[in-house]
Amino acid sequence: MALRQKDSFSPVILSYANEAASLPRYSVLGFYLHVAARLAARFAFIALIIFAYAVFNASCEATVRKIIIDTDPGTDDAMALMLALNSPELDVRAITVVPGNVTAEQGLENALRMVSLANRCDIPVAGGARHPLFQKLITAEFWHGKNGLANIELPRSKCKADPRFGPDLIIELIHASPHEITLVPVGPLTNIALAVEKDPSIVPLIKEVILMGGSIKGGNVNAAAEANIYNDPEAAQIVFQAGWPLTMVGLDVGDKTLLGHKQLDQLASTHGPVNDFIYGVAKFLVELSEQFGDSGTPMYDPLAVGVAIDSTLVRAPAMHVDVETRGEFTRGETVANRHNEIERNVLHGDHYIIEGVDKVEPNARVCIEVQADRFLQLFVSRIQGK
Repeated sequence: MALRQKDSFSPVILSYANEAASLPRYSVLGFYLHVAARLAARFAFIALIIFAYAVFNASCEATVRKIIIDTDPGTDDAMALMLALNSPELDVRAITVVPGNVTAEQGLENALRMVSLANRCDIPVAGGARHPLFQKLITAEFWHGKNGLANIELPRSKCKADPRFGPDLIIELIHASPHEITLVPVGPLTNIALAVEKDPSIVPLIKEVILMGGSIKGGNVNAAAEANIYNDPEAAQIVFQAGWPLTMVGLDVGDKTLLGHKQLDQLASTHGPVNDFIYGVAKFLVELSEQFGDSGTPMYDPLAVGVAIDSTLVRAPAMHVDVETRGEFTRGETVANRHNEIERNVLHGDHYIIEGVDKVEPNARVCIEVQADRFLQLFVSRIQGK
């Protein structure tokens, strides 16, 4: 007698059962063995699909880079932050604030307002150092506007500051995800140096450091030094000599990556809270650059985030970099040994004699070429309509 479908039976089981009921008794055992084999094959196929999906998911997660952004939120920091928050390749685990373009207090307020604008109150935002390690702070409202954000007043933040000290938060997150965190400092390196000095064990646990700072062709503060390094040379020397994988995204590539009226027009063609804010910031910077005879604004900090997204945007040979901390005219200069060699001078009597050449171990990849158009298009595409 055929079975009727009940809620407790699946159509597949019912069809097998009805088929079995019509068979002679001696063949029922063989039939059920056959059915069992077919069901096992089905379940194995389903398990294979689930496994393949899990592997695909894990591989997608592996391609997402976990980053901590350390920033002194001025105008180009704002563009860097919004690029990071709107790039699926990056998982922003925290934002720590360092004084530089603006004071520590103003920087924290700016960071909180921008994170709120992006609806990302889930990301911890923590204040850090209040001043450089051994010198007085130099702020840059001249270049970034009175509030550091091109004089644009963003709505008050819905987000609250994380109570942890920035360098402590960096240490905590690195230990929580060993070999997975990339640090992206786009301001003076005070917070990063404090973290290393407090807990040197984080150095081998870092995946990479991608910093905006330095130059091997001259400075923008003076003839020798770039602003982020100049604002805390001692901290920069600690970071460069720490011994972790480090990429220096400096003036050498930033000055080749100019956002101009073409990109402004593209941003003006779409709208959204982030889009309109970044358009206002970029317009301020382009107009300021034009006052000094430039055709666009250098994308210093955003390019460091761009390298975190896609390292093929730049060419970065390995060099040994030291930071000058004592020179009267060169304090803050990043001195790069392009050949990674140094002459060996040996004292003989009253003078030295060159007796050979010693190898110097590189400690940084220094960006010297950039695919500027490709980066600018990436930046605009991530901001448009947001």
